[in-house]
Parts: sequence; structure tokens; C-alpha cells
Amino acid sequence: MDTNLLNNYVLKAIDAYPYELEETVENLNYALSYEADNAYALYLMGRLQAEQFGDYEKAKHYYAEALASKLDFHKVYAHYILVLIWNEDYDEAQKLIDFAFTIKGLNKGEVYLFQGQLFEILQKYKKALKTLKLAKKHVYNNSLISFIDSEIKRIKNKMEPKKTKKTKCKKKKKK
Repeated sequence: MDTNLLNNYVLKAIDAYPYELEETVENLNYALSYEADNAYALYLMGRLQAEQFGDYEKAKHYYAEALASKLDFHKVYAHYILVLIWNEDYDEAQKLIDFAFTIKGLNKGEVYLFQGQLFEILQKYKKALKTLKLAKKHVYNNSLISFIDSEIKRIKNKMEPKKTKKTKCKKKKKK
């Protein structure tokens, strides 16, 4: 197939997503029928499955295929990691996070953010806080820094407060 025509279908799908889902699906199906391993079409099909249909298993399949086609396709990693977390595939998410750190040019701050969120889900709050502080060092966007600060605050609120001597004394007096 003509590469320009294939790219045209992919671009139409990108342009239509997420507002014109029927057009998105139609163009992705055309693109994938001509080139079954087109990384961008597979990535967008994964997003469609996860974000619009909530079918995380299908989304995982499409994201895995996209990475098999183009391992350094940066856009896939964040979405794939999130789908693994949403689907409660925590071991798989950790493996993908570990691998993502080896990809040149990938937004490491974002990967640290996902690592922190994974630690939080696993109730490893100290590790989550440490990782989110690392994320702040690797992001270069004020809104993302603010978001990470709010994540840190939320996690700190989840942590059990340390018992002080006053608390222990009050308990003794009550007895």
C-alpha cells in the first residue's frame, strides 16, 4: 500500500479521536488492514479500547503489539503502564516501568510518577514518597510539579501518624 495513504488513515484517526469515535475506528481499521504492525495505529487502538471501552485486556494486547513493532515509541509507555495498573497487573506494570527506564529519551519523570503511584497502591508509602521526589527532579513542567506535590500530600495523609508521647500518656490516664 502507498505509505501516504496509510499515513492519511492514521492521521484521520488521530484527528478524530476522541470526539468522533466511529470515524476513529473506521480509519484505524483501514490502517491496520493495510499494515497490521503500524505502531501508531496499534497505540491509538489501545487507547480507544482502554479509555472508551474499558477493555484493558484488549488495550494491553494493542500496546504490546505497538511496542513489538517500535520499541522506542515513547507515547505507548505511559498509557500501557496505566492500563496495567488499572487492570491490577502490578507485577507486569513493575516490569514495564523497569524496562521503560532503559529507553533513551523517554520522559523519566513521568515513569517515576507511575512508579510512585504503583508503590502507593501497594501501600509502600515511604517508597512512594521517595519515588515521587525523584519524579520532581526529572520533570520540567510547573503543572506536573504541582500535581506531584498534591500526590505527595495525599500519600502523607494516608500514612499512619506517629504516636507521640502525649498520645501514650493520655491512653495511660484513661485506664
